[in-house]
Amino acid sequence: MCGIVGAVCFSRPIEMEQLVAARDLLAARGPDDSGVWREDAVGLGHRRLSILDLSPAGHQPMRFADDRYVIVYNGEVYNYRKLRAELPTPPGG
Repeated sequence: MCGIVGAVCFSRPIEMEQLVAARDLLAARGPDDSGVWREDAVGLGHRRLSILDLSPAGHQPMRFADDRYVIVYNGEVYNYRKLRAELPTPPGG
């Protein structure tokens, strides 16, 4: 069971220290890895519990190659092989 935190504040930039503190309140939900991403008014944090994918490739927040999208999510994608076969190859991938 992973932990996810997000923040949106349009009156001022999200402070990294506050985002990290909020993420770390969820440490018991994900002791295996952690990460944060912030851009101006939006911040995302993640605590990871590794079950299927134990590699660094599961590190979150995940960014698309062009940095247009950033995602955090909780769960395992069990049908990833089928999905990968159906999706176009990303640029640079």
